[in-house]
Amino acid sequence: MTSEPTGPETGPHHPPRRRGVIARLRANFLTGLVVVAPVGLTLWLIWTVTGWIDGWVLPFVPAAYQPDRLIKDLFGDDTAINVRGVGVVVFLIFTVFVGWIAKGLIGRSLIAWGESIVDRMPVIRSIYNGVKQVAETVFSQTEAKFDKACLIQYPRPGVWGVGFVSTPAKGEILARLPADEVLTVFLPTTPNPTSGFLLYVPREDVIFLDMSVEDAAKLIISAGLVYPNTPRPTEPSALPK
Repeated sequence: MTSEPTGPETGPHHPPRRRGVIARLRANFLTGLVVVAPVGLTLWLIWTVTGWIDGWVLPFVPAAYQPDRLIKDLFGDDTAINVRGVGVVVFLIFTVFVGWIAKGLIGRSLIAWGESIVDRMPVIRSIYNGVKQVAETVFSQTEAKFDKACLIQYPRPGVWGVGFVSTPAKGEILARLPADEVLTVFLPTTPNPTSGFLLYVPREDVIFLDMSVEDAAKLIISAGLVYPNTPRPTEPSALPK
């Protein structure tokens, strides 16, 4: 008859060791960091972008209407307050005004006249047309946006990647491809989904996902660590049987 070994870790009368003070402090610090870091980075980004816009816009504001000058006139010359956001407000008002003018006949005529001048400048023409195309793609309210997430085989058969379907292929690209229906798929990279590959994939080779584009973007940014459509984001959703 042999007796069960009883040691400090296996004995029935020895409860598991409690975590030390340093371990608990470290765990609390990491938990707090997960909460504080996104908020802090967001506030820092807003503060930085606001200051950048103010530094670009405020030089065009007359000196008598500068925020620092107005504060000193109201509270005295010894008052020094860092006021941010005035340039952002001026920029928003100016942009709305320009958009309102551009929708009218006079505004469209002025834009056409200005673009005709720019088209005569070799280097400036290329820069302007490139920036204009990017702006129209990003800020257009009528063009189609990514509306479905999908799976495609890339970079070889048997290996799958998460992509976003934009529009069906059109024009010369569709005419020169052998498939009858081809989709334009953007395959983003991890962890930066703003860069990636533009692929033209036959419709039958695309598997559409039920998850939203936002959830698919979270999956890509987290390098597969965050799965959507589950009560616990770190666990994959159950596959249908």
